[in-house]
Formats: sequence, C-alpha cells, structure tokens
Amino acid sequence: MTRVATGPMHYTMKTAMQTTQQRLANSLHQLETQKKATDYAGIGIDTSRLLSAKSMLGREDAYKTVASHVSTTLEYYDTSLTAIDTQTEKLRKALLEVIGTGNGPGIQSNIEAAFDSLRATLNTNSAGNAIFGGTQTETKPFVPQELGDMIGLDPADAFANDTIKNSAQLADGVNVEFGVVASDVAGNLVKAYRTLAEAGPFGDKPSAAQLDAMKQALNELEVGLKDVRSLNANNGAKQNQVETLSVRAGEREVMLKTVIGNAEDADLGQVALDVANYQTLLASSYSVFSQISALSLANYLR
Repeated sequence: MTRVATGPMHYTMKTAMQTTQQRLANSLHQLETQKKATDYAGIGIDTSRLLSAKSMLGREDAYKTVASHVSTTLEYYDTSLTAIDTQTEKLRKALLEVIGTGNGPGIQSNIEAAFDSLRATLNTNSAGNAIFGGTQTETKPFVPQELGDMIGLDPADAFANDTIKNSAQLADGVNVEFGVVASDVAGNLVKAYRTLAEAGPFGDKPSAAQLDAMKQALNELEVGLKDVRSLNANNGAKQNQVETLSVRAGEREVMLKTVIGNAEDADLGQVALDVANYQTLLASSYSVFSQISALSLANYLR
C-alpha cells in the first residue's frame, strides 16, 4: 500500500506559495517605482555600465552648465561691441558731414555723447564683474571719465585691464579660450578721441585747423572700427563653437539617459503581465492548498 505523507506536501506547497508571493510583491514594487531594482545588486551585470553612464552624464551636465555661462558672457560681448560699432559709425558720419560742409552745429555734443557711450560700454558689469577687464574684474577697465581727460593722455594709460583671457572646458579634452578686453576694443578709438579733445571744443563753424583734426580723427576712427568689427567677428565664431559643443553635450545626455534607463527602468508591459500571472498562480495555489488541508482519512472510512 502506497502512503502519501501530508506534512512534507504542506511544507513544499507553503514554500512554493511564499516564493510566488515574494515574486508578486517584487513585481508590484516594480510597477509602483517603474524601476527594476532598489539597489545595484538587483541590477546585476549591468551595474558597471550603469555607473559609468551616470558618471559620464554628470560630466555632460557640468559641461552644459559651463557652456550656458560662457554663452551668456559672449552675448554681453556681442551686444556691447555692436553698440560701440553703431555709435562710432554714427560719429564717423557726423564728422564726414562737418568736413564736407564746413558747418558743425551740435558736433561737440555728438563727440561727447559718443565718448560717454564708449566709456559706459567698456565699463559694463555682469554680476558685479567688469566684462572687459580681463582678470581685473573689480576695476573699471576704461579710466577717463570725460572727454577732457583725453587731452595729453597716453592711449595706454586709458585702460586698467590686463590681457589675460578666460578659458573653459566644454567637453572632454576641449578648452575654449574667450574674452575681450577694453584695450583691444578701443586702443585705436581713444587716439581719435584724444585728437578731437585736443582740437576742441568745436563751434558751429570749425576752424581750418579743427577740420584737419577731424580728418585725422576720422582716419583713427576707421582703424578703430576695424578692430571692433574684427573682435566681434571672432566673438561670433566663439559663440558658434560654444553652441555646437552645447548641442553635442545635449545629444550625449540623451544617449546616456537612454543607457541608464535601459539598465534601471522596468519593462512595465512585462511587469503587468507578471503581476497577472503571479496573482493567478497564487490564487490556484491557495485553492489547492485549501483542498489538501481539508482532506481526512475519515472521509474514506465507511
């Protein structure tokens, strides 16, 4: 006669049900968190790749942040250099008209306004730092306060900036040097203002000597304008470079986030299917266990 031991059978079924319960709990947790696991042990063989991707993602985030700061600074330079270009060109045309007609009503005011605009622009601050000062960010890089201060002044003494440019790392192994200093912008422009200051003040009818001084200043302004436009063109090239590096960093971010997601994120469709299967299996196990537990030898002894 074959005998079936109910104790071991109960133990085996309880163990199987507990295993199914644990798997169901894990699947429900994945469904709630949308993650495969709560720790790296649960990630398994993808852990090394995941950690590497997260480290690289951190660097790309840092590069994008730096690129954003550099881009903002370059925009300040672009706006400032464009303003200097516009104001200088306006003054150049005004001088041409006076030289052509011999009449100069308001020309003295135009010269002083252009000088004041140049001074204010070169002393532009961003977050309390002089953007045209090089590393001398706490000092106004353009020294003269009014047009009369240019009389007899050595052009080099008009500036308090140094010539050290900024540098920023915007990608692995890629350092971008950028920055514009006041002396590079206006080194030749101040010669024109000194010429005008020493020949002035100008009345409605400039003298022959004053007209000659205007002609000299006009040539000096044209040389200065070439400097400004060259610097602005170079600044524009830097803007394009920074933008390109920022875009590439963004593309690498997307790729790395995909790698991280593949390693960390649960397949919700599969998880939902697993939950349904485990629930069905568990319900069936409960039913079978209940039936076995209810069996008694007395049921068969008549």
